[in-house]
Amino acid sequence: MVYSYFDLKREELIKVLIKSGIRDEKVINAFKKVRREYFVTPELKRLAYDNSALPISFNQTISQPYTVAFMTQLLDVKKGGKILEIGTGSGYQAAILCELGADVYSVERIEHLYLEAKKILHDNRYKVKLKCSDGTLGWREHAPYDGIVVTAGSPELPDTLVKQLAVGGKLVIPIGDRDTQEIWQVIRVKEENGNEFLDIFKHKNFKFVPLIGKEGW
Repeated sequence: MVYSYFDLKREELIKVLIKSGIRDEKVINAFKKVRREYFVTPELKRLAYDNSALPISFNQTISQPYTVAFMTQLLDVKKGGKILEIGTGSGYQAAILCELGADVYSVERIEHLYLEAKKILHDNRYKVKLKCSDGTLGWREHAPYDGIVVTAGSPELPDTLVKQLAVGGKLVIPIGDRDTQEIWQVIRVKEENGNEFLDIFKHKNFKFVPLIGKEGW
């Protein structure tokens, strides 16, 4: 078998992710299948498998592969599970979720990015339901979701997104100021008499672009 430059770089990245603590075999296999070079700008393709965030259009980024893997691992995606992504960006996270067998819904507030991601995902045969809207408000029509992943940093936990989680569902979201955030894993344990009961686990020292919208910045 002949391996391309990108095939070899992808294998190198997988080793870095495993060494960094990514243990979920399903997540690792998804990263082996998704071609990150298709989700970065042409001039940065040579850097597609560096373990670093890269700029895309409109001052947004495609997240560091480790961060994507870490958040996906926390999401604990089950095959056939309904997952909502807030912040489509170039579509890379959505593609990873598709490879995990999820039923993926994704919301992007910037129309240009929404259109670009729609084309990239379609060209690579990833079936993602896409919407151009304020992601902080989620996508109520298709709720509840088994998981929600937010790819931008929020000043606080958006109540609307919590309410769109199924009982037992997980919300993975960066929370903090504009400079640094913790990634929160929020599990909706139950709802009783109009009150939410949540388990929250926090993981420090991450940095994301700000979550812009009614319930963000």
